[in-house]
Amino acid sequence: MSEAPLPAIRSLPSWLLGRAAARGRALVAEALAGEDMRMWHHVVLSAARDLAPVAQADLGRAVGLDPKDLVGVLNDLQSAGLVVREPDPRDRRKNAVSLTEQGARLLKRCEKAARAANDELLAPLSAAEREQFTAMLLRISGTAD
Repeated sequence: MSEAPLPAIRSLPSWLLGRAAARGRALVAEALAGEDMRMWHHVVLSAARDLAPVAQADLGRAVGLDPKDLVGVLNDLQSAGLVVREPDPRDRRKNAVSLTEQGARLLKRCEKAARAANDELLAPLSAAEREQFTAMLLRISGTAD
């Protein structure tokens, strides 16, 4: 009789990475909830800061969010006073998204919370192992430049 499939599956790097990613997302989501923030809202706030002023469509492409979903996130963020949508200075037919001061302050708190959650995720690793692990993740994720 062959080995039960579960141990074989659980030894696969892809399964282990998926489990680690799920744990990381849960830790970050919990940390962001302490700031009354959700994951996609945090991602969009961060991208708006890094790219601002950014056309709404370009923002959606940058974070990989469907345009309909992006509109909902931006509506939430704008209603909370965290972003503004104004005519894009480069193309007045488009909306450009920018952070407000309140959004920038909240983003700083969210980044601190997300870093703490990631520190908790990587707590079993030494500082050198964390650097090595992150470098390896960059190489295998397809996001390394």
